[in-house]
Amino acid sequence: MPKYIKLIFSFFLIVFYNSFSQTKMPSFFSNNMVLQQQDDVAIWGTDLPNSDIEIHTSWGIKKSIKTNANGEWKTSILTPKASFEEQKITIKGSSTIVLQNVLIGEVWLASGQSNMEMALRGPGKPAINGAEVLINTSINKYLRLFNTERAASLSQEDDVLGSWKESNPESVESFSAVGYLFSRALFEKLQIPIGIIEASWGGTSIFCWLPKSSTEIHPEIKVPNKLPEDKTKQARPTFLYNAMIHPFQLYSIKGFLWYQGEANRNNAKFYKNYMQTLIGSWREQWQKKDLPFYFVQIAPYDYGKRYKSKAQSFGANLVREAQTKVAQEIKNTGVVITTDVGECDEIHPPEKNIVANRLVNWALANDYNFKDLAYRSPEYKSIKIKKNKAIIGFRFFGTNNDNRILDSKMELKNFVIAGEDRIFYPAQVKMNKNKTVTVFSDKVKNPVAVRYGFEDCLEGTLFSNAGLPVSPFRTDIWE
Repeated sequence: MPKYIKLIFSFFLIVFYNSFSQTKMPSFFSNNMVLQQQDDVAIWGTDLPNSDIEIHTSWGIKKSIKTNANGEWKTSILTPKASFEEQKITIKGSSTIVLQNVLIGEVWLASGQSNMEMALRGPGKPAINGAEVLINTSINKYLRLFNTERAASLSQEDDVLGSWKESNPESVESFSAVGYLFSRALFEKLQIPIGIIEASWGGTSIFCWLPKSSTEIHPEIKVPNKLPEDKTKQARPTFLYNAMIHPFQLYSIKGFLWYQGEANRNNAKFYKNYMQTLIGSWREQWQKKDLPFYFVQIAPYDYGKRYKSKAQSFGANLVREAQTKVAQEIKNTGVVITTDVGECDEIHPPEKNIVANRLVNWALANDYNFKDLAYRSPEYKSIKIKKNKAIIGFRFFGTNNDNRILDSKMELKNFVIAGEDRIFYPAQVKMNKNKTVTVFSDKVKNPVAVRYGFEDCLEGTLFSNAGLPVSPFRTDIWE
């Protein structure tokens, strides 16, 4: 063999050896991380092929495992009950990794588009209401944030860019406001360590966050076979899932937070199916079929004012309807209604604290056994026609008596009523003592359908007595 061939061969051997010459783990296995309490949490990495890996934890767990022929290893470790005690994990292979300042507590993953990505202090306006006070009071070493950097990929990745950071003014100001405020409120209620992972990207459609295997049941979704060179890579189906969700694989979490939907207005008729697929595929990745999934209904906004085309402004009402139906039909899901916090001239409403607190109440009531919480908005239940009037009944939730009574903070608006001609007219509304409302109009003698808030831009006027807005609804299924 010629000498230069031997040199080239030796060079590639050295490169190959060095690529596996030390124990490596994904970025989220690092100092300051939070592990889900009382769980058998997955832990994994790479090293030399067929080498021994030993894991020791400061709470007494020991594990031994060998890497496979590709240098990959994966195992799991039992975690104790949450506490404020700082823990340590040592991984010994061809080199040693020591993970310091590890906490055991509750971990949530927050994802979606710009209303989830919107930071406490970031570019653009408006700022989050109360941002300065929230930032200045953010020091909490028991609250940890992992901010996943934006990335898109044609194939499924094994790692992300990001790091765990303790909560402080520097780390929270560029973090998801909803994610941070949720974790902060959850910590205040539970008084145990909280970890929150953010993986979001503004302006993205839901199908960008679906795994390729799950898109096969949606023939209208066309998955590219190459990564575009332009700035639209984040808009392509599956690319964000591949780069920002798949790497977490089985990293144990308590549940998901999701704030997305504005980008799917133009294909809103598919949105319910997309959400069902998203929830199912993410739960399948984490191998927990009932993992909690709480999400935010898109807020009121005048899309017609911003987008002159009717196609661009159509569909927000259908997205909201789909979101409500998903929460009704899929176990361990819940939707936060936002008709009272939106601003029709601002697609990114600044009142994220209310949104986060409503998400927290869903979690507290369903996952942490807090009683008598008003956490779920009343929903449309029935319509009954009496001569020229429609009586609308509602479904109420929870054990809090105040939440089982309808209330209005102002004149009841946003109700319309129609007869067989399907022409809707603004309606008068009367609230009844039996938790129903009567809807009528002089222009509709024989009503058959009622809608409330079924439009892009609205101001919610109907609430539970506990202050939760009634979800927009329609009694018809007309196109």
